[in-house]
Amino acid sequence: MPRTQFAAAPPTGSELSRVSGPATNSLAQLIRQRRDPVAAARADEATYGAVYALNMFGSQWIIAAGLDAAQEILMSKGRVFANGPAWRPLNGPFFDRGLLMLDFDEHRAHRSIMQQAFGRTALTSYLTSLHTIVERHIGEMSEGSVADGNPVLMHRRFEQLTMDVALEVFMGARLPREEAARISKAIVSTLQAAGAMVRVAIPGNRWWRGLRGRRTLEAFLTDRVAAAREGQGSDLLSMLCHATDEDGARFTDRDVVDHMIFLLVAAHDTTTGTLTNMVYNMAKYPDWQKRARARSLEMPLELGYDELAALTELDWVLKETTRLCTPIQIEPRVAVADTEVCGYFIPKGSMVVVPTLANHHRPEIWSCPEEFDPERFGDERAEHRQHRMAWAPFGGGPHKCIGQHFAGLEIKMVLHQLLRGFEWEVPQDYIMPLDMNATPMPKDSLPVTLRRR
Repeated sequence: MPRTQFAAAPPTGSELSRVSGPATNSLAQLIRQRRDPVAAARADEATYGAVYALNMFGSQWIIAAGLDAAQEILMSKGRVFANGPAWRPLNGPFFDRGLLMLDFDEHRAHRSIMQQAFGRTALTSYLTSLHTIVERHIGEMSEGSVADGNPVLMHRRFEQLTMDVALEVFMGARLPREEAARISKAIVSTLQAAGAMVRVAIPGNRWWRGLRGRRTLEAFLTDRVAAAREGQGSDLLSMLCHATDEDGARFTDRDVVDHMIFLLVAAHDTTTGTLTNMVYNMAKYPDWQKRARARSLEMPLELGYDELAALTELDWVLKETTRLCTPIQIEPRVAVADTEVCGYFIPKGSMVVVPTLANHHRPEIWSCPEEFDPERFGDERAEHRQHRMAWAPFGGGPHKCIGQHFAGLEIKMVLHQLLRGFEWEVPQDYIMPLDMNATPMPKDSLPVTLRRR
């Protein structure tokens, strides 16, 4: 039996259980979690119970495993669990005042204004521009490596595509490739800094690059807010500049910049990673590539809102991909008052973490959870409907990802056009190596062999 550490004891006379867990030093615990987070979670839960403590980043985290715990924490009906104080130690300098960092009434007010840019009417208005950008990039894939018969580095291709989507759809700006690459580098640096082991700025390290990336994005966006205020554009930046709440209040320029930094980073990186993983899975499981392609060939090249929703097989592959390789592996919160989760005492000030990736592999919910099996999301099996938190790659409750529907439209549009234009494969024994320091990213950019159909 490993040595144990304990969270604070419940009040005298309480029937709540006390949280305990492995007393491993922070660095060893972090390496263990990154090496195989699902196996580590299973081992700790088997030893210490569903709610247990870990030493992470020099502080104590309480891991609340299971779907009932996820619902209690993420829904936070009693306003006991706050988002901002949990994320701030991890990436606060980089996403300061973004929607992720706000809570309760302030969060609701900001989200209400932002929602106008993510409702069905707004999403539908983005589709023409989105289609044009995707068609341009898919066309470019016929050149270069594809024409030469060399492997295509899909993650790099998707980074360029999603960056153009973020710039042109979100901001109405088409930049020269060199400038777009500079902004893309700033976005990636800002995101990756959150996974840094050394969390002070030393010239050249991840934290330093993240702070520099944040400053680059602030300057880039500040220069564009004034023009967006004066114009009547249909891009997301313009919508945020003009949107009002029911009392007529608008975002300040600083609000717009802070929200746009978070949206740019979230939309660029998580969408790129999901696209890459879906291409990988359809290369490893070619029958699913064929099934998804057959559906796409039944439909026109340019799809509307409802037609994108009708790409059934592609939707299943998307869901199964984000189940197996969840873009955001954990959902942390901080308890703002003494409370309890599933019978365990949670002291005020505790960092409480929902292990979303591990929950996506729970055998009581998912049959053969390690297998790639998109049909589990079909109506006949519907494994994801057994619990509202069974499948939660976009989080849950008040902080559920505001851009999830836009991301779904973008991903389906890209793969719809890719399926119609190409077939692809990887060597039979190839396994994509992942960097798990922040959102999962392929270390080799996923080289695949593309063939025009």
